[in-house]
Amino acid sequence: MSESLLSIEALEKRFGGVTASDGLNLEIEAGRVHAVIGPNGAGKTTLIQQLSGELAPDAGRIRFQGRDITQLPAYRRSVMGLARTYQITSIFLEMTALENAALAVQAHAGHSFRFWREAASDRVLSEPALAALTEVGLRSRADSVAATLSHGEQRRLELAIALATRPTLLLLDEPLAGMGADELPEMVATLAGLKRRHTIVLIEHDMDVVFQLADRITVLVYGRDIATGTVEEIRANAEVRRAYLGDEQAEDRALA
Repeated sequence: MSESLLSIEALEKRFGGVTASDGLNLEIEAGRVHAVIGPNGAGKTTLIQQLSGELAPDAGRIRFQGRDITQLPAYRRSVMGLARTYQITSIFLEMTALENAALAVQAHAGHSFRFWREAASDRVLSEPALAALTEVGLRSRADSVAATLSHGEQRRLELAIALATRPTLLLLDEPLAGMGADELPEMVATLAGLKRRHTIVLIEHDMDVVFQLADRITVLVYGRDIATGTVEEIRANAEVRRAYLGDEQAEDRALA
């Protein structure tokens, strides 16, 4: 077994009478893609928010590279090597792709904030920004204003922004959200390429993509981990088939 990069122990989060994280225990192994799946309201995004530091757990512990980060704010976790993307694309539409990525490099490196055009022209910032754009297949679009990019390209740009911070762990919250069928293959290929170089926690509804990319899968239902295992183990798990869609025959088709 690979060494655990991230450990989650007895994590709990409640919103009034709703339990979003119910005593979660999870080990994320270095160099793996660990997918988290489950129906709407299962607590997937709440989990990512707690891992990234945007939401404080009510109880439990989060360890990253052996260090307790449960109380650390998001920016401190970013400096340590955690980066995340969002369900809704979050980029500066009026800036070029390069300027977006260069700003991420600038912020992560702790440079004093300067105008974005200067950030993009500074080689110390632009070179790693270009490397991140290249990694997601957007180098040829570096000088394009983000608003002119297709939705799929904007999703890949957000991924490049995360990569520009040189993370150890990527937290990807539905990176395929809103993509058309014509854009999916390129994004899946991009994620498959990242799989060889990064540890990834992946939240995704497209089960074909999950089964293609994941090394391990955790299934959440009402904030509780009902199963964790390999793709083959999750496919064969009757409780997962019943809980995930609430219809065993429909789930058999979805997991076939």
